[in-house]
Amino acid sequence: MKQTFFSALLLGLIACQPAQKSDSAADIERRIDEILPQLTVEEKVAMCHAQSKFTSPGVPRLGIPELAMSDGPHGVRAEILWDDWGTAGWTNDSCTAFPALTALASTFNPELAHAYGVAIGEEARYRRKDVLLGPGVNIYRTPLNGRNFEYMGEDPLLAATMCVPYIQGVQSNGVAACVKHYALNNQEIDRGHINVEVSDRALYEIYLPAFDAAVREGKVWSIMGAYNQYRGQHCCHNKRLLVDILKGDWQFDGAVITDWGGAHNTDEAAFNGLDIEMGTHTDGLTSNTASAYDSYYLAQPFLEKIKSGEIPMSVLDDKVRRILRLMMRTSLDREKPFGALVNEAHSATALSVAREGIVLLKNDSFLPLDPETEMTIAVIGENAVRPMAPGGGSSELKTKYEISTVDGLRSRLPKAKILHSYGYSSGPSVYDHEIEPKENQDSLRRAAVSLAKSADMVIYVGGLNKNHRQDCENGDRKHLELPFGQNRLLDEILAVNPKTAVVLISGNAVTMPWIERVPAIVQAWYLGSEAGNAIADVLSGAVNPSGKLPFTFPVSLADNAAHSFGPASVPGDGVKQEYMEDILVGYRWHDTKQIAPLFAFGHGLSYTTFEVDGAKTSASTAPFGGEFSVSATVKNTGNREGAEVLQVYVGKKESKVVRALKELKGFKKVGLAAGESKSVSITIPVSKLAFYNEEIPGWEVEKGTYTIYVGTAADNIAAELEIEITDLIREK
Repeated sequence: MKQTFFSALLLGLIACQPAQKSDSAADIERRIDEILPQLTVEEKVAMCHAQSKFTSPGVPRLGIPELAMSDGPHGVRAEILWDDWGTAGWTNDSCTAFPALTALASTFNPELAHAYGVAIGEEARYRRKDVLLGPGVNIYRTPLNGRNFEYMGEDPLLAATMCVPYIQGVQSNGVAACVKHYALNNQEIDRGHINVEVSDRALYEIYLPAFDAAVREGKVWSIMGAYNQYRGQHCCHNKRLLVDILKGDWQFDGAVITDWGGAHNTDEAAFNGLDIEMGTHTDGLTSNTASAYDSYYLAQPFLEKIKSGEIPMSVLDDKVRRILRLMMRTSLDREKPFGALVNEAHSATALSVAREGIVLLKNDSFLPLDPETEMTIAVIGENAVRPMAPGGGSSELKTKYEISTVDGLRSRLPKAKILHSYGYSSGPSVYDHEIEPKENQDSLRRAAVSLAKSADMVIYVGGLNKNHRQDCENGDRKHLELPFGQNRLLDEILAVNPKTAVVLISGNAVTMPWIERVPAIVQAWYLGSEAGNAIADVLSGAVNPSGKLPFTFPVSLADNAAHSFGPASVPGDGVKQEYMEDILVGYRWHDTKQIAPLFAFGHGLSYTTFEVDGAKTSASTAPFGGEFSVSATVKNTGNREGAEVLQVYVGKKESKVVRALKELKGFKKVGLAAGESKSVSITIPVSKLAFYNEEIPGWEVEKGTYTIYVGTAADNIAAELEIEITDLIREK
């Protein structure tokens, strides 16, 4: 289209006008309508694919800036070179490392999730990022998944409840959250091609609710597709997932972005809902060809099919409209705040999340430690001093600082003599291959045992780290055990000093053959910049632990639902896998099959004690379209302030379909002073009792009697109630 200098200038000014706030949807659409006719076909196509590792083009002649993206979800990644995966070597791209999302989920505190989102969004905004690639909400299906630490656990309600305020917090800064990986990306083995076979019921009840909530409640502005296939189509251009469900049923109005290298076909990418293609390997390998970005599936091949008429212009215009809408909310929003780099407020938020996310798994009156006692403490374990921000794959961080557990303990226990011994070595941080540590493991073990023998007590800080085949992208764990001889090391430590507390740093469950001999166990996750301070605060009693497990710890791998069905279920045969456990994921499996866990979903102890009493429902029956509330009195029966999480589960013992014994339907965290009682009420819409009926297809709430379980963990139920649902409810 012919265009004068003045019309170009006018469109540039229109594009750059300040976007109004949440009530400006009509104005945004008006401005998009004005811009679209001024774009050439070539400019439109260019907007649909990358121009560098982490940017996609704007339209310079109209003053439309590029879109800048950054990995998350627990910190803004260091700057990457324009066309290379190496770091750029900047001196002003350090970030606050926030706790990984397993820790955030363990807080069971949506208000903290919002504060977390605001803080990380501020850092992304200051760094001029338009899209933060997070949060991750894939379900914890197998404890071997290398990326579980980036996600929010095994329960769809918990993940949905926690991701919404995170998204809203991020986007309050004019930065788009990009919820990922949509969908069914629940292992790293064969992730680029494995075809997932799953029932519609499990898809809708387990694996989609967090994405649904992100779109319809969180109003997320972008979504990242997954690497794997579903129904024989890659998820980054999967008609059912993207066109039918996401953009159809959920009315998502944002942009769909590939995972890096997730596109595989021009026609499918064009017609099946993809908007922005990133990271494609154009030569089929891992290196680039000349003009590589022009060879992307949504680049020159897409342009040629548009010009030939094989693909209608309307398909392209829909993508560009979505991209412009994303820009209006981010890069073109002149009213967006300035953001902020690492600061005291962000550190305080990171510390709050870390403190509340730590889970006290076991305590035989061993913790907390007395800061006034003079004693020699042997802190043993590589993880007591190892930085955890590096590694893990795309979520690696260049953090401004990271407090180690040893440093935290020395600060919080000034009268104690803190001595450290490694005990084992795992080698340098690596992403996509295994490196044998150079250190002599026998020598490290002997030195640690000798120190343990001479100390008054031992704090063992071990677990996993963010190396390949541990908690790391692009590789899953080989087994459920602690690596690098840690179980043998613990056996020998306990033989010379039974006064040993174990602190596990990981994003996954591990086996614990030594559990009966250890008086205290703490699950500490990857806690970010303030990790050492948070761990020391809990161990010293400055903070009373209140975290709850967001997933089940099985006794053995065979007790996990997915693994109980063998390799065909996980990891598959290299071509496909079938989710044979169906809806019975995590505690649903353990409850229904009566398999005792090592530690149950929702479990977490405190230095005080609580009682749950007086549980009741607001009504004995609930009609179509109605809701009911479940209330109980939570009392702190101990001698110090603490917080408890009231959890409400619902099940139906007589049903026409297979159901879990119970499913989480609501929770609320409550802080209580010593001796204080509070009445806690949780409202549950009747629609939340639905199962997905594949015959309709759609949601159905059966008539009949439902059992309500009120407690503080999946295996700690204080009361059982009943409610009668009087109407059959069906909703397509």
